[in-house]
Amino acid sequence: MAERAVFECSVCGATASQWAGRCARCGEWNTLVEALPTGRTSRRTPARPIAEVGTDATTSVPTGIEELDRVLGGGVVSGSVTLLGGEPGIGKSTLALQVCAEWAAAGHRTLYVSAEESASQVAARAHRLERATDNLWLVAADDIDVALAEVERVGPNLVVIDSVQTLHAADAAPGQVSQVREVTRRLVDAAKTRGVTVIVIGQVTKDGELAGPKTLEHLVDTVLSFEGDRHQALRFLRAVKHRFGPTGDVGLFEMASRGLMPVADPSALFLADRVTGVPGSAVVPVVEGDRPVLVETQALVSPKVMALPRRTAQGLDHGRVTMLAAVAEQRGHVALHEADIHTSTVGGVRVTEPAADLGVLIAMASAQLDQPIPPDMVALGEVGLVGEIRRVTDIDRRLREAERLGFRRALVPASADIGATGIELLRVTHILDALQQLARARRLSSTAA
Repeated sequence: MAERAVFECSVCGATASQWAGRCARCGEWNTLVEALPTGRTSRRTPARPIAEVGTDATTSVPTGIEELDRVLGGGVVSGSVTLLGGEPGIGKSTLALQVCAEWAAAGHRTLYVSAEESASQVAARAHRLERATDNLWLVAADDIDVALAEVERVGPNLVVIDSVQTLHAADAAPGQVSQVREVTRRLVDAAKTRGVTVIVIGQVTKDGELAGPKTLEHLVDTVLSFEGDRHQALRFLRAVKHRFGPTGDVGLFEMASRGLMPVADPSALFLADRVTGVPGSAVVPVVEGDRPVLVETQALVSPKVMALPRRTAQGLDHGRVTMLAAVAEQRGHVALHEADIHTSTVGGVRVTEPAADLGVLIAMASAQLDQPIPPDMVALGEVGLVGEIRRVTDIDRRLREAERLGFRRALVPASADIGATGIELLRVTHILDALQQLARARRLSSTAA
């Protein structure tokens, strides 16, 4: 009996028994395509008590790029497959090429498979970045059979595939759900069979999700997300999935003329161009992965120019900013309902954790009251709907980072359990307390001046 046709969504990977104009899962139109049959392999072993099953010791091999090794917990594992996703132009190919060059310089043979650009284009980038070495091999191929044949011929320790959406098997068109899955499956088989490390570059959709089915993420060992504003120099690397270690840390890079450079002190970078003594600026200690980082949040309040006041947020959650403005109006008696409010973070960093609430709120109040926040003060705390200020996690590490950068005062939740610190703690329970502490601190600063 012939197999019934199965249709898959090219955006989310959902399956359906018959074609429809709209995907039932993601709601996109005209994305259901007939799935192509793919070869399947199965592994079968008898069941045993788990105590009798041996464990494979995995050894991480450093990539030579400190921030990438930080995210991977020391480096990549031989025979593993890593998916590197991000928006076009964010620097995925540059980072992968730098990894190849570092491995090649360490004596490992590497192979870069370019399915999008020509070999001369990739070579030109390598020379521009001063990363061209003898151990770095390059081939332009969009057929998975050709790519695997080159892997067999060259015998590399590391293979980069750029990108998985442009590779195809047989005569089918690349980019289809079944094609992406089949190509990835064959790359995983090759990695496990030959013990070669594979880095696969993937594109993301307009919603920031990796293009292709979710099963693509399940096939690989590690999923890395490369984020940032392409118009800014800063880039963030996060591990969404990592079978060989934790996923909590974040790598920071700065795009320079010679490629992506690790950022050793992100707090100093974010605050390098900070202007003090201006209303609407507050410094907030946030936690990116496992490291505390000081970020400047800014607010601009002006009379509304349309019937309804505007609320804009760049680098902040728009709904959170709208809520904080309402709390400042109702609980803090700061008149904002007839004003346009524009908020942003500096440096292209995105802050979503509630610990930044108090900093964003006092930045808006400072802008509306035209009263600057003392330049040596940081603020952290979650703000509730009744105006209460709640404790946040990792407060000791946040304050130590602020102290290292020269800050001497901190607005903190009154209930927070804080160890010994050289920073003066201004404990507050409500946003009214916070605004009073700010006014008192300004008076003391003006008196001292």
